[in-house]
Amino acid sequence: MKMQQRKKQQGFTLIELMVVVVILAILAGIAVPMLMDRPDEARMVKAKQDIASMSSALQLYKLDNYRYPSTDQGLEALVSKPNGEPEAPNWKPYMQQLPKDPWGKDYIYLSPGEHGAFDLYSLGADGEEGGEGVNATFGNWTLK
Repeated sequence: MKMQQRKKQQGFTLIELMVVVVILAILAGIAVPMLMDRPDEARMVKAKQDIASMSSALQLYKLDNYRYPSTDQGLEALVSKPNGEPEAPNWKPYMQQLPKDPWGKDYIYLSPGEHGAFDLYSLGADGEEGGEGVNATFGNWTLK
């Protein structure tokens, strides 16, 4: 009876293991290229989310202080009380800290902007205006 139990408990053969390894390699060859674009996609989503949250903070700033910060005052006006014109009589902290874009650069803020009351954007991975995909310029005007 013990002999019958031992026969049933035998492991996989080398050929069976090789077939499984080949199948896994084929699946990995198909799946990995699909997943390789995900980090770039995640960076683009993060840039858009950062721009949306800073845009909301800028709108709150305007509600309290009647105007957006000037280009010279910049996004720092969301973190610390700005000096110069326009004054911020009802200033309060709108953000704890300013995020960097996913490529480690500062977001660009212009007030007044070409696309509306203010422009807030990242130049993308290549750091240049325009571009496509991960190199595209992401701005508050592209969120709509």
